[in-house]
Amino acid sequence: MLYKEQIDLNRIPRHVAIIMDGNGRWAKQREHERSYGHQVGAETVHIIAEEAARLGIKYLTLYTFSTENWNRPSNEVAALMGLLFDSIEEETFMKNNISFRVIGDIDKLPTHVQQRLNACVEHTSHNTGMCLVLALSYSSQWELTEATRQIAILVQQGELSPEQISSELISQHLTTNFMPDPDLLIRTGGEIRLSNYLLWQCAYSELYFCDTYWPDFREEELCKAILDYQKRERRFGKTSEQIS
Repeated sequence: MLYKEQIDLNRIPRHVAIIMDGNGRWAKQREHERSYGHQVGAETVHIIAEEAARLGIKYLTLYTFSTENWNRPSNEVAALMGLLFDSIEEETFMKNNISFRVIGDIDKLPTHVQQRLNACVEHTSHNTGMCLVLALSYSSQWELTEATRQIAILVQQGELSPEQISSELISQHLTTNFMPDPDLLIRTGGEIRLSNYLLWQCAYSELYFCDTYWPDFREEELCKAILDYQKRERRFGKTSEQIS
């Protein structure tokens, strides 16, 4: 039986975050350059985004480029930036009623990429379906440092007292403040770590790791992860009896 046929469409996770890992290794296995893996991985993004929208997921956040990725070879970074520019297809967003957002230290991106991203955000802002979020030049440590700096300035200016600082206030100063925390975090490629991704937001997320490299991650793989999520009991620190 297909995994999709087993899913309870009334219990779809509202927010799914994905660490798209394994592009380079996938390409290496096929004796291609790493950039080829990224190209095929970009095609997977469109496939998974459309399937997520069909399933009723409200927010899909994809770890596209971390702050640490700037340390990769310059030719690979340049290829990734070019691929990012070329792979933003507003037609896909409009056809599927998907809005588009970006989180991260966007100012570090090439100007023409920033312009392309901002234009897509603006043009899709009135779409009412799923919100696709790309984490670009992003890391949790960068994000939490920025939030701490913003709050410290408010305290310094007398607009906020230390006693007023709460977890809710910190969340409001994160780049993800426009959406709920992830219900489910998926990592492809066989690695079992979070790699500086949404660490604050994933405090109570369900984690799902699979060996499938991102270029091979298709609709059934997403449905398999969601089905696994639906079999879990989310207690948020409570007991099973309290939840039931």
